[in-house]
This record gives sequence, structure tokens and C-alpha cells, in this order.
Amino acid sequence: MNITGLSTGVAITTLAAALALANSAQANVTDSDILNDQQTTADVVSNGLGPRAQRFSPLNKVNADTVQDLRPVWGFSFGGEKQRGQESQPLVKDGVMYVTASYSRVFAIDIKTGEELWQYDARLPDNIMPCCDVINRGVALYDDLVIFGTLDAKLVALNKDTGKTVWKKTVADYKAGYSISAAPIVVKGKVITGVSGGEFGIVGKVEAYDAKTGELVWTRPTVEGHMGYLNGAENGITGGEAGKSWPGDLWKSGGAATWLGGTYDPDTDLLFFGTGNPAPWNSHLRPGDNLYSSSRLAIDPDTGKIVWHFQTTPHDGWDYDGVNELIAFDYEEGGKTVKAAATADRNGFFYVLNRTNGDFIRGFPFVDKISWAKGLDKNGRPIYVDENRPGNPTEAEDGKKGSTVVAAPSFLGGKNWMPMAFSQETGLFYVPSNEWEMDIWNEPTAYKKGAAYLGAGFTIKPINDAYIGVLRAIDPKTGEEVWRYENNAPLWGGVLATAGGLVFTGNPEGFLMAFDAKTGEMKYRFNTGSGIVGSPITWEQDGEQYISVVSGWGGAVPLWGGEVAKRVKHLNQGGTVWTFKLPAKDAVAAR
Repeated sequence: MNITGLSTGVAITTLAAALALANSAQANVTDSDILNDQQTTADVVSNGLGPRAQRFSPLNKVNADTVQDLRPVWGFSFGGEKQRGQESQPLVKDGVMYVTASYSRVFAIDIKTGEELWQYDARLPDNIMPCCDVINRGVALYDDLVIFGTLDAKLVALNKDTGKTVWKKTVADYKAGYSISAAPIVVKGKVITGVSGGEFGIVGKVEAYDAKTGELVWTRPTVEGHMGYLNGAENGITGGEAGKSWPGDLWKSGGAATWLGGTYDPDTDLLFFGTGNPAPWNSHLRPGDNLYSSSRLAIDPDTGKIVWHFQTTPHDGWDYDGVNELIAFDYEEGGKTVKAAATADRNGFFYVLNRTNGDFIRGFPFVDKISWAKGLDKNGRPIYVDENRPGNPTEAEDGKKGSTVVAAPSFLGGKNWMPMAFSQETGLFYVPSNEWEMDIWNEPTAYKKGAAYLGAGFTIKPINDAYIGVLRAIDPKTGEEVWRYENNAPLWGGVLATAGGLVFTGNPEGFLMAFDAKTGEMKYRFNTGSGIVGSPITWEQDGEQYISVVSGWGGAVPLWGGEVAKRVKHLNQGGTVWTFKLPAKDAVAAR
């Protein structure tokens, strides 16, 4: 699709000048700040509230007894006509919130008043090609910089006090279909980013840049056969050689986009990045496992070397991207601590892996209906239902359309991008998921730079009349669904768990909701006026606990949702940051 380009660089209010002076004595964000983000409650300096992205906060003043008194204290509008989907997670440091908005915009906001301090608008070209709305999922903070990716595949570093550009780097060619929508992460002074564009036959990659200078440190392609680089020198072919699991030259446009970004585990010193679907969707054109598509990769943050991989959907024929976040966590079993990592895949299975080596520990369905596989074998490889793979067009009478199958989940996944949370108190994962299926068929296709490269058609359908979205509490040790909340529209926003015994998330109907973490009882809801597809955060300032979430309906569902889109067509777009806290008397009483 073609999106109209936007004008313009940076707008700075007079408040920004005052902020620059006020912040001159304040500490910049360090590697230690990022590593300790989950424990330091006065700020949120990383996507996921810590490098492991557990999205758990030790704050407890807002709890099951006090949450009913939660009140909005300010709302900040992104303004103008640039609305669409708002999937950002805000960050907070030294009294300032940094949040992205649609069309590659960044805002700095005074968290006491909700007033704008500065705004940056990327100068986007007219012919950008994002597959799934003009969203952005957030910034990274490091030193005195605010760093984010743009829809024309650039990485931009801004001064945190003024919003002025410090450095800007082109990560990939947007004319070939590349873009960036995920929040980058910072590890050991390097800002690390993936790329979007799997529907255009791009080659996925993970890259590390010096956070202060923007100089490229290493690049690691995520399709077997492409050369990696470290400090400008060749650093080994991904997978060792070309085409081992790909036929012919298809590896040259193999997809495997790293479009959701990654997490980092300090215990093992490993980055965890997921990879998207192989290109094209028509799997009959590319026999084999098609590494490293639809996989989780463990990457050395110093060199870009792939240390281990786990492929959730080998020879993917349904667009079951493996990008969903891999979250490091520990649990006790047989008197020993297991260093694990968990992910809820688009294909409908929940996986628990040994994060030191990628070995499969266990896996189980987390959605009610899976039709493409019977289950997982002892190594976690899917046991396919062969008749539920879309048919080969060359076997059709007209040679143009293969046989149609009904596949569940739909290609939008049992869980899509929306991040789950892990509670260190309950030991449960809280998974935003959806119950839907699709009619899917294959068609002939050929690669052309910058053009859609699918070779498939589809229609998404709800499985149930009463609900599509399901928020689930899942025990990763047993596979038990402890509780669920069913929602009429699909769930598309992230989840936050707190030591206050609460789980926060939002829905397309516009409600910020809080649930009892143990029972699933809804304790609170507030109508924000537009659908929530962002991720909530919490922090503490001046002895009070704050909660913020971005509201603004959009994303992939209304664009790709088929029959599902009819269920949400009445929902209004928007673009507002909502911030809440308890009244002072309740905050005092909760201490």
C-alpha cells in the first residue's frame, strides 16, 4: 500500500528549553539502569520493563483493594489527522515521558502536567510500504539519547532534552519493502534493531549500532546463506552455506523478518529475536525447513553470532511468524532452578525452552482450536495434518488456485505481536490471545523488488459468536489455563502484571482493564474513548504509583481482518496517552 508522506522535522516548545536546563544535572540512562529497570520503580527505561521483557512491576500501592479508586490525572493527544493504530509503550525518565505515535512521531511529555515538551516528526517518503498499519511500538533510551526506528527503515537518535537529531542511519532500503516498527533495545552500549517487511520478500536481519555514534557494529541476516559482518569484516555465512534448507535461489528473498524486536537475558548474555514467515507464503514453491524463518534465535550481543535456534513452524505454509517475544524466567523443579524461556507462538502452541541451549522442555496448545498440527513431538517439532496445508496451485485444473483449507489459528495468530506478561509472584504468564480461523489457498507468484510476495489468498473468520479475544493466565510448568477473560473483539494490546496482584490490559472497545492476577476477576475498567492496542506501564513518583497506556484503535486487524473486521468497523480511531493514579488519601492509606 502507498501511504501519503508527511512533512517535517522537529517542533520544540518553550518548555523544552527550560527542561534542558533542569535536566542538565540529572543522570543519563546507563547500561546498569537498563539491566535493573524491573527493580527500579521510579522510571521505565526499556521496552518490557527490563531487558527480559517480563512486564512485571514490584509496585503494589495500586492493588486489588485500591484499584477501584484509580483516576485519570491527564490525557495527552497526539493531535491532527495522523491517527491510525497506536501500539506504543511509553518510557519514563526524570519526570519526562517519551512515547511514539503513528507515522514515526516521537513526543516528550511532562509527566506532572501532561504538557508537551517537544515533538519529532520523521520526514517519510510518499511510497513507504508497511504491511500492517503506520504504527510504531516505542523508543529506546541511552545516555542522553532517545532512539527509535521509522517506517522508511531508518534508525534515529534524538537529544532527550530538545528532540533535535543527533544521528540518523539507514538500516535498509524502504523501496524494497523494508521498514521498522518495533522498539529497539540497548545492550552493552549497542542499540539493536530488527526489520519489518516479510510480505515483500526482504531478507530479515538483526543489526547492532554504537548507541552514542550510530556506527554499525555487526549485522546478522536471519535467512540461511547470507553473509554476516562484524566491524565491517565478513563474519560467517548464516547457517554455514547457502540453500541447505531452501530450493534454488529462494533464499535470496526468503523473508524471516525480525519485525517485533528482541529481548535480552543477562544470565546467559544472549539476545533473543524471533523471525517471521518465509517468503512467499506458498510453501509448495520452497520445500524444506526454510531456515531460519518462523524461529527463535539466540544471538551473541558482542558479535552477532547465532548461538542456537528453535524453529516453531518448519516449512511454514500459514504465515505463522515466529517473532513473538521469548521471555526469560526461572522456575524450581526437582529441587533445581531451571533457566527457561517461554513464548506463545502465532501457530497456537506455547513453548518452554532451556534458554542456555535452546532445548525443548515442553509445549502445549494455548488456544482452543488448532487444525494444522496434531501436536508436538518430543523435540517440539509440529506433527502436521497434511490435508490442512493449503493446496499446490500446479495441481489445480486451472493452475491458478490451489485447494482451499480451513486453518486455525488464522494467520494473525493465536497470539500476534501484543506482548504477554510474567508475574514473579504467581508464576503465571498472562497471554492476550485470539480465537479465529481462516480460509487459505495458494496461488502462483514470483519475486519483484518492492512488490507483495505472498502467493496466497485468505479470509479470516471468528470461531465463536460471543468472543474472539481471550486473556489467559497460563501455568508454564503444567500448561494449565488457570483463568480466562473472553472479549468480543480481538485483543491486540500488551499486558502488565504487578506485585499489587493485578493484571492490566486494554481492548479494542476502548477499556483499560485490571484483573485479579490469581482469579481473573475484573477489578477495574475505564473507557479511554478509542481502542487500546498499546502496552501499559507503571512507575512511582513522589510516593505515588502511576499507570499509563496509549489509546488509539488500528493495527493489522481492521486492515487484514476479513469477516473479523466487520466486528470492529464501528470503533473510532484516536491517539491519546492516558495517565492514572490513586487519589492522595488512598495512596497514603495503601502504604
